[in-house]
Amino acid sequence: MRQIVLDTETTGLETKEGHRIIEIGCVEVFNRRLTGNHFHCYINPEREVDADALAVHGISNAFLQDKPVFSEVAQDFLAFVRGAELIIHNAAFDTNFINHEFRLYDASLGPIEEYCAIVDTLLLARQLHPGQKNNLDALCKRYNIDNSHRELHGALLDAEILALVYLAMTGGQGSLFGKEDQGLAINPSSVQSPQVRQITSRLKVIKATAEEELVHQARLASLQKSAEGGCLWLQIEQAQEVH
Repeated sequence: MRQIVLDTETTGLETKEGHRIIEIGCVEVFNRRLTGNHFHCYINPEREVDADALAVHGISNAFLQDKPVFSEVAQDFLAFVRGAELIIHNAAFDTNFINHEFRLYDASLGPIEEYCAIVDTLLLARQLHPGQKNNLDALCKRYNIDNSHRELHGALLDAEILALVYLAMTGGQGSLFGKEDQGLAINPSSVQSPQVRQITSRLKVIKATAEEELVHQARLASLQKSAEGGCLWLQIEQAQEVH
C-alpha cells in the first residue's frame, strides 16, 4: 500500500477569511516503510501571514515573496499524492485548505477526497487514547518518538514525525502492552478474526541426503556423550523403536 503522510502550514486558521497554504510537506510510505521520496514546497500565498500563524511556524512574508504560487505547483502536488492513502493529523483542517486551493486554481478538479483516501491520525489517536492529549507532541512522547529538533512547526518536518507516530500507533499487538497504553479501551467488535487459509495442495517434502543423515547422527552421538542426561532426541527415537 502506498501512503503519503501530509502536513501543511497556512497564513491563518480560516479559509473563509481568505487564508492560504504557504507550505506543503509530504513523505511517502510504502508497505509500512519510509521510502525517502517526498514532496515539499513553499508557496507564495499572495497575501500577508497572520502574526499568530507566524509565531507557530516562523515563515515570514519576506521569505515567501519569491516562492511559486499554488497554480505553479498544483499539478506536481496532485501527481505525487494521486491514488495514495493520505495520513493527516487533524485532516479536516488540511483537506479544507487543499480543497480551497483547488477551487481557486481549477474548480473542475474536485476535492482531494476524489483522488485519495484520507486517514485522520487525530481521530485514530482519540479512539486509542480517549481522554488524553493527542496532539503531535503528546503522541511523540507517548510513543517515544524523538522530536527534540522541532522548535517550530514545519510541514515537511511534521510530516516526517507524523509518519513515525502513525507507524508506531498502528504497529500491531505489541504496542498494546506498553506503559503508556494501560487502560486502553478496545472494542471487541472492531477486532477482526484472523483468516485461515486451508491448504488443499500437497506440500513438497525434501528429505535429507545420506551425507546429511551421517552428519546428523554424528551430532546426536556427540550430544549423547556431552549432555547431562544424554541426548533427548536419541531417547525419543529409541522409545519409538521399542513401541
